[in-house]
Amino acid sequence: MSNADELLVDIAAMVESEQTNQMSLTVVAHGAVITGRLAPEALWRQRVAEVLRDSDRLAPFAAPFLGASGGAGPQRTEPPSYLHFHVARILQGTVGIPETGGMYRIAIKDVSAWTMGDLSYSDQ
Repeated sequence: MSNADELLVDIAAMVESEQTNQMSLTVVAHGAVITGRLAPEALWRQRVAEVLRDSDRLAPFAAPFLGASGGAGPQRTEPPSYLHFHVARILQGTVGIPETGGMYRIAIKDVSAWTMGDLSYSDQ
């Protein structure tokens, strides 16, 4: 979308203000179908940083996710411009990638379609 969907921005803002990660959402962005749960940006950054810190090779990359203060990033007052997914999968045919769920950040303006809920997939 060239203009961000105001309803989707409002949903993302509620996730941020409520600090909840229980909102399931499925979006289409650049032709990819991504399904999972939205997370507040600070929680998402913290979780990505934890995963990176646990890696011998990737530990130095944790710092940008923590921000200058070592916390989970700056608090923002403007409307969110990104969706932060965790336990998310890219749906491709009958499989979800990765099977265990991943951490995705998607620009709201790039979402061309969306629906409430986490889509499941099956090979049956």
